[in-house]
Amino acid sequence: MRAPQFDDIYMELAVNLAKRSHCIKRQVGAVLAKDTRIISIGYNGPPAGTHNCDEEWPEHGCPRDSKGGCSLAIHAEQNAILYAVKNKTSVEDSTLYVTLSPCLACARIIYTSGIKKVIYLNSYAEYKGIGTDEGADFLKKFGVGVEKYAGSFPHATDLI
Repeated sequence: MRAPQFDDIYMELAVNLAKRSHCIKRQVGAVLAKDTRIISIGYNGPPAGTHNCDEEWPEHGCPRDSKGGCSLAIHAEQNAILYAVKNKTSVEDSTLYVTLSPCLACARIIYTSGIKKVIYLNSYAEYKGIGTDEGADFLKKFGVGVEKYAGSFPHATDLI
């Protein structure tokens, strides 16, 4: 049996982290890795110590902000970056694995943080019904590597 690729390991972890999210609309997971080591993880949800959307508002999720977005949500990418920074871990030159390509706001944070590459599983544009992945386009324009995950991990959790 051949050893799994790190991209497969990290993307599978991101998928599993997404399952920790309490968001009713969309569950997203993220893994930050550098030099084959995980430096941080995250999933979308409210700030620690506030309300879990599915528990506080089980029918419709959290209230919407003025732009129609979740009023409490911190995106998975943001949570991974914030956790690393909180623990004094540099994210510069790292790779971000995320289950949904970054929105434009997250792309700005990713770029500013010095993350060198983003690998995503699903398209934000397809999820939102918009014409282009604005966040991915922004990152590419400014020299951050962006690619759709092309690997697979169908049996990664099977017992050996």
